[in-house]
Amino acid sequence: MKEEKNRKEYWRANLRYVSILLSIWLLVSFIFGILLVEPLNAVRLGGFELGFWFAQQGSMYVFVVLIFVYVWLMNRLDKRFDVYEE
Repeated sequence: MKEEKNRKEYWRANLRYVSILLSIWLLVSFIFGILLVEPLNAVRLGGFELGFWFAQQGSMYVFVVLIFVYVWLMNRLDKRFDVYEE
């Protein structure tokens, strides 16, 4: 019974991490890069308009960072539930 509870808690935590990280990616790539591109273009970043930067570069950089954050979070979660691999 306890093992079943641990599995459900582990899966719930994993889904929470995935949901949060995908929400961040949605915010950066879709909201900032498409929907808010005009207001963001008023700000310049390194000579480029900020909306253009989010659409072309920012979403890719954020995605790569989110991959590393997910790996770090899952390694921590695996150790917490004692299911990690060496």
